Amino acid sequence: MSSDPQRSDTAHLAASDGSGASGSPLDSGSRSIAGEEAAMLLLIASLAEQFNDHQIRDDARSAAERIAEGRFYVACVGQFKRGKSTLLNALIGEPILPSGVVPVTSVPTILRFGEDYGARVRLDSGEWTEIAMAEIEQYVSETQNPQNSKGVAALEVFVPSPLLAEGMCFVDTPGLGSVFAGNTAATHAFIPHIDAAIVVIGADPPIAGDELALVETVSKQVPDLLFVLNKADRVTEAERTAAISFARHVLETRLRRPIPYIFEISALEQLARSSSQREWARLVDSLALLAQQSGHQLVRDAADRCVRRLSSQLFRMVKEERDALTRPFEESERRIGQLRQMVAHAEQCLNDLAHLLSGEQQRLSNTFADRRHLFLKSVHEAAHRELDEALKSLPQTAGPRYRRSAMKAAQDVGRLHVMPWLESEKGHAEEAYRRIARRFADLANDFLSRVRSFGIELAYLPKEVNAEQDFRTRSAFRFYEFIEVAMPASPVRYVADLVLGSIRAHAALDADAREFLDLLLQTNSERVRNDLEQRVTESRRHLEAEIRSMLRELNGVAERALTRARSAHATGSIAVDSSLKRLADAETELAPLTGAHAALMERS
Repeated sequence: MSSDPQRSDTAHLAASDGSGASGSPLDSGSRSIAGEEAAMLLLIASLAEQFNDHQIRDDARSAAERIAEGRFYVACVGQFKRGKSTLLNALIGEPILPSGVVPVTSVPTILRFGEDYGARVRLDSGEWTEIAMAEIEQYVSETQNPQNSKGVAALEVFVPSPLLAEGMCFVDTPGLGSVFAGNTAATHAFIPHIDAAIVVIGADPPIAGDELALVETVSKQVPDLLFVLNKADRVTEAERTAAISFARHVLETRLRRPIPYIFEISALEQLARSSSQREWARLVDSLALLAQQSGHQLVRDAADRCVRRLSSQLFRMVKEERDALTRPFEESERRIGQLRQMVAHAEQCLNDLAHLLSGEQQRLSNTFADRRHLFLKSVHEAAHRELDEALKSLPQTAGPRYRRSAMKAAQDVGRLHVMPWLESEKGHAEEAYRRIARRFADLANDFLSRVRSFGIELAYLPKEVNAEQDFRTRSAFRFYEFIEVAMPASPVRYVADLVLGSIRAHAALDADAREFLDLLLQTNSERVRNDLEQRVTESRRHLEAEIRSMLRELNGVAERALTRARSAHATGSIAVDSSLKRLADAETELAPLTGAHAALMERS
């Protein structure tokens, strides 16, 4: 079991200033320790302010605030359309978070305890602003805030839920898929702050590669993970058993630890107050037990991670500035020149790889076309046989009504064959994309290794780029039903059908239905092929863009440090000495933090 998304409200998930909130009731000893932990984080925030690092400053302040209040975060994570928002709505007993049949969550959203219902939002460049509950969707949904175009840094919802009264906060996250183990920048930025997680899996597929990568990353920093099979009402018992068995095997193999339990639930049933409970009560009891027995420890563990992570980041920044001040400019310039060459070489390799993979994608396109041809050839006889059986069972009604029924039968048969084939082809396309992604990942990991051997260690860079990637874009496929053909609005057609029906010439209408079935199969199979090709292409472009962004940012860090050093030297030796003293003082203040926090852990 696991629950603890330490979401020190950084620029992406801000903590609270306490408005409308209630922290967990700490005893006097725990409150004292929490106060000292918060003081350490505020010291880090103060030092970061001196170095104009607003990211570390905001992260540390937010963490200090929630640590002092005794709050810990339980993140709900999983692939899009797993029903994460619906699950959280069911846990708090109200349909507050937007949910639907398409991916809706675009930014992480915190659910925390409050005496009354309320909500507030903070944009990237502003302060907290209270909003009406009805306005939540405007800020967190994919439809009204696509890819977080409004720049939402954090959104908090206050609810009087007893489950949250002990300091536990739920966090709704966007779907996954990032090359660095998260599907969006927001989810990626959230990973270091997780204290515990509810991992929502499904039956089709049980767990995808991007979900597995995130769970593995999270499990390395927190032990508490709750696994939930949602939408259990939509599959048979045999399908649920198979999905759970597969997910458990894959998870235990990847995490190298046993998965004791996977809860079978239907959040939608629970939210609808259905009589079917499944294992809902057991899930809620597990969360309540986590808050009661482990909440204080989760908060302390969160503080420990924050202190170590943020002080380490500041140490690296201080070292980079000191080195830029003390080493000769020629050496710094030579070092930056070497780094530029490394980046340029990586960029060239990326260009060469993109060119080579364009040819591979053309071959893949030909393969998709061949597979479509085989599909149409293999399915034609069976589909027509099924349609004929369906037509025989239709009542010999008036011509226009019979046409609608016959065309509906053709649509049903077409969908019955196309949709399973789509899932089958999706598997082949994903494997093809993974082969492409591995080539990019290998290149990026080689570059990261060379950067570190060069003596550069930056906290925001991933240790490695995950090579096992599922698609990073959503399917745009929708079964096209040709409504204008199935139910023609033409008066001439209507009259003709009336005549056909009156003379019992339904065979002519049956022939139209068979022709319509061929149109449905041919057109929709082509749409499947186009959709998969587009997803491979767009996923690859996203991956390339993210790696290029990483290369540009790395190059800029060293150059900014040199620019600051040049400025200090240009002012004179007094400015240089003052800068070096400031850096030495910062190191002196940072050095004892880890040891001091270790002592607090022993006292607790």
